[in-house]
Amino acid sequence: MSGRLVVVSNRVAVPGCEGGSRAGGLAVAIRPVLRQHPGIWFGWSGRIAAKSGVAVQAIQRGRQSYVITDLAEEDYQEYYNGYANKVLWPILHYRLDLAEFSRRDLSGYMRVNRQFAAELHKLLQPDDVVWVHDYHLIPLAKELRDLGHRNKIGFFHHIPFPPPEILTALPNHERLVPAMCHYDLVGFQTEIDAANFARYLRNECRMSSRNPSTFQVADRTVRIGVFPVGVETAQLSRLARRAASPFLRDVVESLADRAMIIGVDRLDYSKGIELRMEAFDCFLSAHPDWRGKVTYLQITPKSRSDIQEYADMERQIDEAAGRINGTYGEAAWTPIRYVNRVHSRPALVGLYRSARVALVTPLRDGMNLVAKEYVSAQDAENPGVLVLSRFAGAAVECEAALLVNPYDPESVGTAIADALSMPLDERRARHDAMFHVLLKNDINSWGERFLIALMRPPSLLSWLGRMNMAGKRVGEAFSALRHGPSRPSPASWRSSQSR
Repeated sequence: MSGRLVVVSNRVAVPGCEGGSRAGGLAVAIRPVLRQHPGIWFGWSGRIAAKSGVAVQAIQRGRQSYVITDLAEEDYQEYYNGYANKVLWPILHYRLDLAEFSRRDLSGYMRVNRQFAAELHKLLQPDDVVWVHDYHLIPLAKELRDLGHRNKIGFFHHIPFPPPEILTALPNHERLVPAMCHYDLVGFQTEIDAANFARYLRNECRMSSRNPSTFQVADRTVRIGVFPVGVETAQLSRLARRAASPFLRDVVESLADRAMIIGVDRLDYSKGIELRMEAFDCFLSAHPDWRGKVTYLQITPKSRSDIQEYADMERQIDEAAGRINGTYGEAAWTPIRYVNRVHSRPALVGLYRSARVALVTPLRDGMNLVAKEYVSAQDAENPGVLVLSRFAGAAVECEAALLVNPYDPESVGTAIADALSMPLDERRARHDAMFHVLLKNDINSWGERFLIALMRPPSLLSWLGRMNMAGKRVGEAFSALRHGPSRPSPASWRSSQSR
């Protein structure tokens, strides 16, 4: 790659600045790429501008430049709170019932994308490679093309991409979704997401395709690829082995030798937290012998609290936790510990390693890195068990988890009981299968695979767009796709998949 890498995302996490240390999943994924390819990271500062005007600021950190822009109050309400969070987020998570569409919000969304493109226009050089991230910025490539830029531009969609039957319920979808064809490469987390986008292009746009992952758009070619985001598998494993802090010691001692179940989720309806608590209720009801012997720790930092749906959800989850604690709790035992505080990465990794079971049961998730972090943090000699929604993208790589339907609390409750009583040999076999897959597709290889795919000529990429997540390097990907990762032998591992 001869030019600079220009990364564009809704939010920018600037090291040393307010909020910069609280990196979300997207920031965690991007940072290893920027270490290998220093350039520019452009996006919203997180600040709402005063009426006097919108500020753009450039910050240098070593070899990396951060260019951040404020948003005007109107832009924030329409682009971010409005169209991104009240329309795109629910629809892309298959929740048509929660979408609140208004033409004003759509106009604000398109306006901010034009503003971002106008600021990028001042920065871009002809040989720069642009990598745009997530649903906030779907039309950005079209805006850049309209300004005359012919750079290589890639797009990665971090969250689910629904089938056309759902997507076409989005008002003005025919204006928004085809704009993704102005990217040279569009990446998704799973084969299902990529296939849904390809089906939209065939069915709704009547586009011709060379193969299932390459479409011809006028005189341009748009390619579709699958690039599941990984985690820092080896680093997390080392960090977990060294985890020892007064905080962690206090938590473990407070359990009084009880088994711990852990859930870690941002407060969002896509995470299925209320149904998860109902599943824990079903577990305690059906397995009274476990009462007083297990504690469920749910860590849920609040988000988007100024949106009414999120405030209502927060109240409902609070009430569910209180009801369960009131029903089953005793003077010396509280079944659920519900915490809304943000915890540091070392603290979370230590908690993961101490937990006998992780409940990761989103109703729909693009990937869900908590599942992968939990597996990475486990003691291979005495690992915990991952109970994972089959509707999370991570289920593709973590198929040795106990895969569950999060809409069925009784079956999730049964899976909790199975996880707590699972024999050591089976726990080891399941963990070994998942850990080795995650090790091969860690976060350090993810960005490289996308960028190599973006830079290759379309004629050489028909296989690369469908490469399997098991390959650590691009050269290994095709072999991994053909042969697949090794699997554990216990019959119990296979039989569990039908649960």
